[in-house]
Parts: sequence; structure tokens; C-alpha cells
Amino acid sequence: MDRTTDHAAHTAALRNREMHLQWLFLAGQEGDERAYRTFLSELSGHLRRFLRTRMQRQSGDIEDVLQEVLLAVHNARHTYRVDQPLTAWVFAIARYKLMDFFRARSRSDVFNDALDDTAELFAEPELEPAQASRDLSKLLDELPDRQRLPIMHVKLEGLSVTETAKMTGLSESAVKIGVHRGLKALAARIRGAR
Repeated sequence: MDRTTDHAAHTAALRNREMHLQWLFLAGQEGDERAYRTFLSELSGHLRRFLRTRMQRQSGDIEDVLQEVLLAVHNARHTYRVDQPLTAWVFAIARYKLMDFFRARSRSDVFNDALDDTAELFAEPELEPAQASRDLSKLLDELPDRQRLPIMHVKLEGLSVTETAKMTGLSESAVKIGVHRGLKALAARIRGAR
């Protein structure tokens, strides 16, 4: 019973955090500068923890990546849709910025290492991370909510199926099906775009 109570309390805390951050963000969108500063300050704490767990070997770069994420959130604030969870939107941006950081880091490591086979360097086409991020957003927007939301929460934000079900109001099996069918639909769209 303690486990159920803890889980319910955790889920309620997640929901409250979501609603609080969304309220601050939307108030900021309406011109409330104090609410927007509070939003950015609170969001920084959440993002810092998120980045710290993923950048243990690059802890000196956490603040730089954090600033990149906050700037991206600020610059993309007009793209946020009120009907979608704010934290999923923010953490998707954070994941893209984190991928950008690791890509740039791996590229610089390539140039710092001795190159035995330069053909290997040019074997893969250069991908523009920002364009890839925009493309993924557009593809996700084309999916129905029952597929888009499970993918965003489970695959991009890293929530469990159970947490996603509680957050979206879908059953756990609907979340699993949504992820499976959504990924299948995304793959078909990507193949069709080539």
C-alpha cells in the first residue's frame, strides 16, 4: 500500500509541477515578466538535474548547455501549443540541444584524433541538427494525439508507460499501442519523404 501511495503522490506532484510551470509560462506569454522570470528560474533547476544525469563526464559544460536550452525554449515559445504538456515540449527541446552538444563534441574529437582513413570522415552525410529537430516536430504534429503524446512522453521525455497513461488519460495498453503505431507511422512518413 505504501508503494501505491508513493506512486500516487509522485504522479500528483508531476501533474502539479506541470500545471504550475504551464501557468507561469502562459502568464509570461501574456506579458507578465515576473511570472516568466520565475518560470525560467524554476525550469533551470529541473533542466540542470536532467542535464547532470546525462552529462556526468562533461559536468563543466552543463551550464553552457543549460543556457542553450533556455535560449531555445525562449526562441521557440511561440510554437508551444496549449493543448500539449509543457514539460514534454521543453524536454524535447532539451534532448535536441543535448544531441547537438554530443554531435559537436564527437566532431571536435574526430579532428583532435589522428585520422588513418579520411574516407571514413566523409562517409556519412552531414546532418543539420536544427533542421532535424524542426522536421521531427513537424512529423510529430501530423500524428493524432493518441500516438503523438505517448511518443513524446515515453520516447522523448523518458517517462514510464504508467506515468504517461496517468498524464494523458489513456490506458497503459493504449500508450504502448500509441508508441508502436506512432513510430511505425513516423517511419513510413520518413521513408515517403526520401
